[in-house]
Amino acid sequence: MDWNRLICDKRLGMENVHDDNKGGVRSEFERDYDRLVFSSPFRRLQNKTQVFPLPGSIFVHNRLTHSLEVACVGRSLAGEVVQRLLPGYQGTPAGERLPAIGEIVAAACLAHDLGNPPFGHSGEKTIGAYFVEGRGRELRDNFTEAQWADLVHFEGNANSLRTLVHRFNGRRPGGFAMTYSTLASIVKYPYSSLHAGKGHGKFGFFTTEADTFARIAGELGLLQLSADSWCRHPLVYLVEAADDICYQVMDIEDGHKLKLIGTDETIELLLAFFDDERRAHMRQVMTLVDDPNEKVGYLRSCVVGLLVRECATVFAEHEAEILAGEFSGTLIENIGERAAAGYARCSELAYRRLYRAGYVVDIDLAGSRIITLLLDKLIEAVLHPERNYSQLLLNKFPQQYDVHAPTTFEKVQAVLDHISAMTDVYALNLYRQLDGISLPTV
Repeated sequence: MDWNRLICDKRLGMENVHDDNKGGVRSEFERDYDRLVFSSPFRRLQNKTQVFPLPGSIFVHNRLTHSLEVACVGRSLAGEVVQRLLPGYQGTPAGERLPAIGEIVAAACLAHDLGNPPFGHSGEKTIGAYFVEGRGRELRDNFTEAQWADLVHFEGNANSLRTLVHRFNGRRPGGFAMTYSTLASIVKYPYSSLHAGKGHGKFGFFTTEADTFARIAGELGLLQLSADSWCRHPLVYLVEAADDICYQVMDIEDGHKLKLIGTDETIELLLAFFDDERRAHMRQVMTLVDDPNEKVGYLRSCVVGLLVRECATVFAEHEAEILAGEFSGTLIENIGERAAAGYARCSELAYRRLYRAGYVVDIDLAGSRIITLLLDKLIEAVLHPERNYSQLLLNKFPQQYDVHAPTTFEKVQAVLDHISAMTDVYALNLYRQLDGISLPTV
């Protein structure tokens, strides 16, 4: 693959009006970033669970704060990569394009979680399980093999791409009309759902967006592996690494704030990323503050900086393999031994002590029940619109979702679009109303 094609500011749906000499203060990739910040799907992330239930008196990360932090880390990581790569591209067209990597990665990081449903990753699993274990099984004969794979392997990453590119009712061609490079940089799994059950588990685009992704991949020169699979855009590795760094390190910090991990244990966990000399210096710096949260915050920033440099080094050293589609694993899986051991310890502790914490599991259970009931009620409404109850319920759908689409698959997708866009609070309130637990107030 070639950076001259990989870095492309052509906009989906606006190809006929593309202007290479548009000018202005902002680049097209900066416009992507700003467009996302001002969008409704991005704002809704503030009321969607990241890992821990939405906070009361103690503030922990939600999807919005997570995405903002990933964008910051992604921009820094991209800057480190550009610094390492530029000397080899001086005086070439690619050398002029490479500085835009930071803008592309920052925008893609903002968008990477847009398609996630309420209640964290358990929400994704609940939607897939509904068609494997729930009443959704009864609909199997209405779908092609590919459509059925989309449903039973429902994937937030694929839904993020759909959120950005699908032409919902009343919207313009190309959806958000994002640049090709930004769109390709969020697709971590550039293959269809038919590959999800063959050792992959995840996928990057639904059947309805397959042609769109093929067009993006063709324009950018992504290496095609089969009729419905490609090599990753190289910048996906940077977006993925920024996400990996943030969720793992920030989850430890949140666990400390929630008193699921003690201060001394958290400090030792984060210091373990560094050698003896650096640890001694960091302990000295920590004596300047008394607040335990400030101490942990300082260590967290040090760990993030270390992981950014480690991942940038891996990318730069393996650039040729990445461009050839031959790089194996993620950047975080290829970092230095000491940093890798520190990351593994954080991951193991988080799984054992944080992700299985009692009230995290309670939210997962409640979220599963809420989403299952919403799927039951809303799918029944779109498939049987002639019924009185259905007609009332269809009025709850925003106009952008095509509940009267010609095919069963498109109708079910309209339901999934609606549910995925819901915040945790909205989903809970609608559940209470539909289950007769509460009545709306005037």
